[in-house]
Amino acid sequence: MVDRPHILGLILAGGLGRRMGGVDKPLLRLGGRTLLDRVVERVGPQCGAGLALSANGDPARFGVFPGPVLPDTVPGLPGPLAGLLAGLDFAAAQRPEVSHVLTVPGDAPFLPADLAMRLGSAPGNVPITLAASGGREHYTVALWPVGLRGDLRRSLVERDERRVGAFIARHGATVLEWLVERVDPFLNVNTPEDLAAAAEREPDGAGRTAERLPSA
Repeated sequence: MVDRPHILGLILAGGLGRRMGGVDKPLLRLGGRTLLDRVVERVGPQCGAGLALSANGDPARFGVFPGPVLPDTVPGLPGPLAGLLAGLDFAAAQRPEVSHVLTVPGDAPFLPADLAMRLGSAPGNVPITLAASGGREHYTVALWPVGLRGDLRRSLVERDERRVGAFIARHGATVLEWLVERVDPFLNVNTPEDLAAAAEREPDGAGRTAERLPSA
């Protein structure tokens, strides 16, 4: 069981947004608010140690984000694993009370309000807890122990491993499946069509979960 005070929320906003014309997807607006504002509203109350944002470039573009903006600590823009490493390193250095980091994408406006609680209470003898919906695992919606940071750094620097799924497979994960009702709670806004679809699918509440057996 991982309690709320020991969880740091990490919003991953380092994508290049190529299918959106190279814009920062978390700053796109849905219903008059940015996607980032919606993610903060949903995830912030679930993380007792606060929030951090994984993003490179000028942090000022994110305005009054309620936490630090963390650039990658390894070169070459290796993707979400580098953002995760920055979050784990920050937690280890600055938040001694934190045992786990909850990662979520910055372009997912309908995240469940009970995400951290359910992932933190999942049974299993493997370190990572992962969300899924519609039979699809969401590798960037997961609860990660801070203790994985050493092996993660070795994976990025020594093995040049950039695939989130491959790193998860090394350690194993318990997967929780959310049931999709009116809207998939893990819908990502990757294209203009996704943004238009999200505007039509404002959910009334979060999804429900069902457990799956641990993988690997």
